Amino acid sequence: MLFKHIRQRSAGRPKVAHAVVVIFMEFFAWGLLTTPMLTVLHKTFPQHTFLMNGLIQGVKGFLSFMSAPLIGALSDVWGRKSFLLLTVFFTCAPIPLMRLSPWCFFALMSVSGLFAVTFSVIFAYVADITEEHERSTAYGLVSATFAASLVTSPAIGAFLSLRYGDSLVVLLATIIAVADILFVLLVVPESLPDKMRLSSWGLPISWEQADPFASLRKVGKDSTVLLICVTVFLSYLPEAGQYSSFFLYLGQVINFSSEAIAGFIAMVGILSIGAQTLLLSVLMKKIGNKSTVLLGLGFQLFQLAWYGFGSEPWMMWAAGAVAALSSITFPSVSALVSRCTDHDQQGAVQGMITGIRGLCNGLGPALFGFIFFLFNVELKELSPVEPNPVTPDTEEKRVIPGPPFLFGACTVLLALLVAVFIPAQHAPAVKTCSTHVMMESASGVTENGSVPMLTDGLECCGLL
Repeated sequence: MLFKHIRQRSAGRPKVAHAVVVIFMEFFAWGLLTTPMLTVLHKTFPQHTFLMNGLIQGVKGFLSFMSAPLIGALSDVWGRKSFLLLTVFFTCAPIPLMRLSPWCFFALMSVSGLFAVTFSVIFAYVADITEEHERSTAYGLVSATFAASLVTSPAIGAFLSLRYGDSLVVLLATIIAVADILFVLLVVPESLPDKMRLSSWGLPISWEQADPFASLRKVGKDSTVLLICVTVFLSYLPEAGQYSSFFLYLGQVINFSSEAIAGFIAMVGILSIGAQTLLLSVLMKKIGNKSTVLLGLGFQLFQLAWYGFGSEPWMMWAAGAVAALSSITFPSVSALVSRCTDHDQQGAVQGMITGIRGLCNGLGPALFGFIFFLFNVELKELSPVEPNPVTPDTEEKRVIPGPPFLFGACTVLLALLVAVFIPAQHAPAVKTCSTHVMMESASGVTENGSVPMLTDGLECCGLL
């Protein structure tokens, strides 16, 4: 009854703008906390700062990997809005605890990965309300909104923290997070049509339905979706590792100042917005979905190789521009997997993609940290250090200044090779049931007047 009431709270037609606002506020709130979180992390774990950060992100990522397919699949049956509210709430829940109790903040941040999978529900929401030819543009807009929220919020958070203290930043982030939750509750309409949703929340759920690996086995039956998932894993693994260490790397190895790092983030963010809106739309029309994915992977390969071999600041700026171009990969992949999937399985498959990204968010930072350790590149400080004098020994060590980025380029090359085998045109190979079979099973009457078993509908959808 509660979730049914939630679905009926808002009126109006669902729009892509609803998804854009939800994503912007969620990630803007977290972006504000970039500087305060580094400070709190260092104070809470002074001896093993980055080890603990990797552990926290690893636990969160693994839990997201386990839960995202399940949440996406359930949203295919019970509707998007209830699960959108759930994911936004748990994603934002740790924010006020940053000042109240840092230990509770990091603990809740870790376990919030069970529900912090907003992207899987958002992309399914967008798929519900867009036609196939509109979907890549809509996904690009959502991804560009994510980039836009991170262009300004870290700088604003750093300024407010320096001027007024971390408490004000946490308060502001909390207010924005609460506004996001209220926006979902009161404004966002349900996107899944009534005929595709079960009318009752009282249906029994078996372990087979709750098994997160059931979606993995199901996707494995469709070779095209499986190829896309492997491509996402191989390409996003280095991206996640890069995000965890790159700005420290710029400060300590390339000797960027704090102002230069802020400018670098702004430049890449602004260019990414243009790439994921204007450029993506043009490419999808001119060269098609698959070719756009391949082009994005090519940009990513070039960017990571340049990060790996580059030793001068101008090289990093140029590679950053290429990194912005590579941001077309994720929305084009999401559009591709959406085209390969039946309408009543959008949540499950987008959940798979989000889950793989969550797993990479856990593995990537640990992998990059280990490679830095192997090559004696220590990233210990939270702020850029003064340039060190270059000796013959250090010059020899810097023949490859960024070994993890070069490793990432190799994994993206593998992703590119896998993506070549993705068919340009695809009809879903996995048998799916229409939700109206589930509805008939729930209501107790089929078209011919017989009374089916509920298990017939669940079995048709692979849940039993």
